[in-house]
Amino acid sequence: MTVVLLGHGRLGSAIAEGWRLTGIVPRPTILTRAVAPVCPPETRALVIAVKPAAWREAVGPLLTTLPAGAVIVSVMAGVRAADLSAALPGRAVARVMPTTAVAQGQGVAAIWSDGPEARAEAHTLFDAIADTIDLHEEFLIDAATAVAGSAPAFFYALAQALAAAGVQAGLAPEAAERLTRGALRSAGSGAGTDASLEDLIARIASPGGTTRAGLDALRDAGLDAAGRGAVNAAVARAKALAGDQPA
Repeated sequence: MTVVLLGHGRLGSAIAEGWRLTGIVPRPTILTRAVAPVCPPETRALVIAVKPAAWREAVGPLLTTLPAGAVIVSVMAGVRAADLSAALPGRAVARVMPTTAVAQGQGVAAIWSDGPEARAEAHTLFDAIADTIDLHEEFLIDAATAVAGSAPAFFYALAQALAAAGVQAGLAPEAAERLTRGALRSAGSGAGTDASLEDLIARIASPGGTTRAGLDALRDAGLDAAGRGAVNAAVARAKALAGDQPA
């Protein structure tokens, strides 16, 4: 099959790298603004990975060459399927929100579509490079984006704060960052198992120990509220991008 990837920024590049790694897309065609916007006649799917503010301008030139039977797969936050369908009439639409770890074939991706054809196409494209999760309502894409797509940056921000605290406790900056990165890798290895998050915490935090003391301090400082605030802010921003509420 031929799959056209429109946009080759950070996420588009990660998707393309994952496809190359797994070999699931034999004939990918990558389109950027520097490339003539023409879809091959055998195009089976158009994956839109441009910035949400520029998608209408980006897809416009493709309308004359995009086959009528091509499936539209959007990985853009805040762009509703109804808007995509209006701009690309008669084509099935799926929305997918993957993480950039798809580049290593280790991402996670939420999938929504109101039709089986587009949903199946999205799974064909992403099952090999991500842990794919079906959503039953489109509005849940925003929450999925906040919890998965945005959350790696939240984890990095917490790691950055912990490294800074390590420096304040006497560690050299380089040592503190290396130790924190190592901790992230250790956490990632646990996340790759089937253990629940509660079990993963319990394996490290023994009652009365140093880890439990640190966890208690995090919760006392408002860890739960910070998590809710981060997710709610990301969801609100996605709604604003879609025009559902003021930015």
